[in-house]
Amino acid sequence: MTDPAVTAARGHATGAWPLIRAERAALAADLADMTDERWATPSLCSGLTVREVLAHLTAGASLNAVRWMAGVIRCRFDFDKQVAMRLAEQLGTSPAGTLERFRRIIPSTTKPPLPAIALLGETIVHGEDIRRPLGIRRDYPIEVVTRVAEYYQGSDLVVVAKGRIAGLKLVADDGPFTTGSGPVVSGPTVALVMAMTGRATYCDELEGDGARLLRSRCGTV
Repeated sequence: MTDPAVTAARGHATGAWPLIRAERAALAADLADMTDERWATPSLCSGLTVREVLAHLTAGASLNAVRWMAGVIRCRFDFDKQVAMRLAEQLGTSPAGTLERFRRIIPSTTKPPLPAIALLGETIVHGEDIRRPLGIRRDYPIEVVTRVAEYYQGSDLVVVAKGRIAGLKLVADDGPFTTGSGPVVSGPTVALVMAMTGRATYCDELEGDGARLLRSRCGTV
């Protein structure tokens, strides 16, 4: 059976929204039927459970530019406080409620003042923040993760990625992605994306003279 994200990537080469919807749907499917205990598993985001990270994704798909700015003002430009506030709004009273809220936003095209490709990146990165601790593996379509890698290599918006890989050459060993110059860091595209966004644990999957330096630039996220 063809992965819906593959179909989306091939059929909508210029649009991120079909890819976002496909990745949200895949994540919701992966989290179906989990016990309440597993929902309390610590995620790769420091201090947050996997349930809380899912609520954070729901919050991002529920905020337009006006509501985002209103929250920023309400939180006196404390962006971490706004993130925590919006997460709490979407957590619900039970893990089942958290998942149901996420399912409702699968088709949503609502977003803060960010490019849609940034939301695709967040969906994949936070999806891994959830899946990895739970021992869930997703074989991402290479076309999709390559687009995300290409976005992050040139952006420090929301998360520092471009600055983290400065002076390094990244080379995917499972797809066409390559960027930069300097000591080489090679490995799976997903691992490169996750390392670019600060997840040190994915550096275990990377090789090359620059891998140690990239690991040193990763930290708590």
